[in-house]
Amino acid sequence: MTDTHAGFSADTLPTLTPQSDFDTFVVLSPNGKSLELSVSGARCGGCLSKIESNVGEMPGVQEARLNLSTGRLTVKWKGELSGSAIGEKVRSLGYGVAAVSNEPDEADRKAEERGLLISMAIAGFAAANIMLLSVSVWGGHNEMSEMTRKSFHAISGLIALPVLVFSGRHFFKSAWSALSHRQVNMDVPISLALVLAFAVSVSQTFTGGEHAYFDAVAMLLFFLLIGRFLDARLRRRAMSAAHALAALKNRTVTRLRDGKTAPVAARDVQVGDQILIASGERAVVDLRILEGTSEIDESLVTGESQPVSVGKGRVVYAGSLNLGGSLTGEAINAAADSLLSDIENMLEAGEQRRSAYRKIADKAVSLYVPLVHLTALLTFLGWWAFGPSISQAILVAVSTLIITCPCALALAAPVSQIVASSRLYAHGAFLKSGDALERLATCDHIVFDKTGTLTMGNPVLRADQITPETLEHAARLARTSRHPLSRAIEAVAGCGEAAEHVREFPGLGLEGQIDDKTYRLGSAEWVGTKKTITHDGPVIWFAEEGAEPVAFTFHDELRDDTTEAVNQLKKAGYTVEILSGDRPKSVERVANELGIDTWTAEASPQDKVARLENLRAEGRKTLMIGDGLNDAGALSLAYAAIAPGGAMDISQASSDLVFGGSIGSLPGILKTSKRARVTMLQNFGLAGIYNLIAVPLAVLGFASPLLAAIMMSASSIVVTLNALRQGAGKWDV
Repeated sequence: MTDTHAGFSADTLPTLTPQSDFDTFVVLSPNGKSLELSVSGARCGGCLSKIESNVGEMPGVQEARLNLSTGRLTVKWKGELSGSAIGEKVRSLGYGVAAVSNEPDEADRKAEERGLLISMAIAGFAAANIMLLSVSVWGGHNEMSEMTRKSFHAISGLIALPVLVFSGRHFFKSAWSALSHRQVNMDVPISLALVLAFAVSVSQTFTGGEHAYFDAVAMLLFFLLIGRFLDARLRRRAMSAAHALAALKNRTVTRLRDGKTAPVAARDVQVGDQILIASGERAVVDLRILEGTSEIDESLVTGESQPVSVGKGRVVYAGSLNLGGSLTGEAINAAADSLLSDIENMLEAGEQRRSAYRKIADKAVSLYVPLVHLTALLTFLGWWAFGPSISQAILVAVSTLIITCPCALALAAPVSQIVASSRLYAHGAFLKSGDALERLATCDHIVFDKTGTLTMGNPVLRADQITPETLEHAARLARTSRHPLSRAIEAVAGCGEAAEHVREFPGLGLEGQIDDKTYRLGSAEWVGTKKTITHDGPVIWFAEEGAEPVAFTFHDELRDDTTEAVNQLKKAGYTVEILSGDRPKSVERVANELGIDTWTAEASPQDKVARLENLRAEGRKTLMIGDGLNDAGALSLAYAAIAPGGAMDISQASSDLVFGGSIGSLPGILKTSKRARVTMLQNFGLAGIYNLIAVPLAVLGFASPLLAAIMMSASSIVVTLNALRQGAGKWDV
């Protein structure tokens, strides 16, 4: 069984952990056994399918799931199968495998990137210098003496040899690892072409031949290392989503037992444990409140922009932030079964689904490489059978490999991506995924979160009906509190003095003195009024003792250019909807302002994922745009995902692109992605036309160094110029 698309880690493949060590990482549960392994070398959907199917066929295995971005393999099984046998099976397929605790850390991954970058720089420097020597040989083709030509070739060879050894080691190690396990990956034909091209060039140099391909060796290494470096960087960044969520899950909590408190790791919390949540602390397990009253910020969990009052009996989900007094709660789930763990599972499923996406370049290479190497083999056999000598047959076959050097093919996608990325960067958008442009270009339906995405996410005081004196008095109380609504009042009133003897009553509000008078700021109950106000946003009340209370209303403002951006998207043919965890009235108001007919309110993270799955079942290619923890699972499972620059780290890590500024840049982002995809397809077409011309010339033995150089250079220049065209044009849909 072979896989021509597999690839291996650049510098090192983790060796198999000793068998006894694998068994120690097996986790036992009432449902069976499970094991997580770190797999290196899996780079495409073919690798994923091969590993999952082979491990899945082992006796007793119920599930084998590989996350291609993070390299994490999760296996669940029943029976006598050992963890050692699973690790050995993965290793026998030609992949590096280690226990999760032994997987490369951030420093190792950065070191791998640095090694690839250095190798790429050396190959590029060598290619430039060898090309200068080659130009001299081509220019003096009919006038240069044999000795001079041999000297130039020899100098080129001396430059190319250390580059081949140093920069080519990334491909040679991978190819050898695959061959030693009776597998074939993409690096095998690459290594073969590099070695044959160098060997034939050395032979031609010593025999005084005209054909030397040292420049092709260095150039091919340079272009291939560009792709390998970008791939390594994107894979390291893909790990950040898992790490960001782990940072939330792995915090310590304060457990209360027998009247004593003690810090424990969140993973050690059991159902029924009593947990103390101090003011300003975030819950890391799902709790039911036993004692205390307070207000919590659930915006990261539900998307609800207004703080929520909680008391005895209320359920508080992991990720909620306590804004007021201390709370004591009972754990209703272990950390492994909390809302955060559900979101983590969604992220894993989303990463796996995206890993199966085959990029345009992968599809082209899967057809191109076998065809070219089969052509070279048939050329060799033909010239061997009918040609003057076996050396001539080898030379023509290698010439076929070299003249079809995939420079244009290697440049087709990267150059388009670089130009598009630069254009996006200039407008404050940052690509985070190698295939993001291709998926963004084919989206047809856009799902917006509301709070923090369409709106600013922060309450803004409507002060037009409040007198300056009342505003200033309220602000003097608000300056002593970090409550979001207090901060909104202070933002309008500005800096100044605080009131005296201010006390904060959790779940109710503030009380303080100004000029020997008592004032209150908080709920209607707190200020002693029974008035009600029809308003779709937060409302608090301010009153002097004995005076008529004044209502302070707040709203969440739309981001700049949001209305214009949504209108442009609808004109361009996109269908749009809002999927929010906020209250129905608030979501309806925003939907009406933007002219969006389809909207959903009070959606949990699971509800958002379910909606995206329904859209997927309908055949829609959905672009999800969100910013909160509650959006992370949906962002990961969407066909494509975008997060604003102010989004939570885990939401940014789950997205393909992060944009700064207003949402008004979205139409330009989508237009750029479409143009990039069209350019890629055009470039692959140009590369195909080049090979239709080049291959017959090589097979028939007409591939002189001058002709090969001109054709290779011309193809690369045409592809590059075509890609540069997409950098111009208006920035909109």
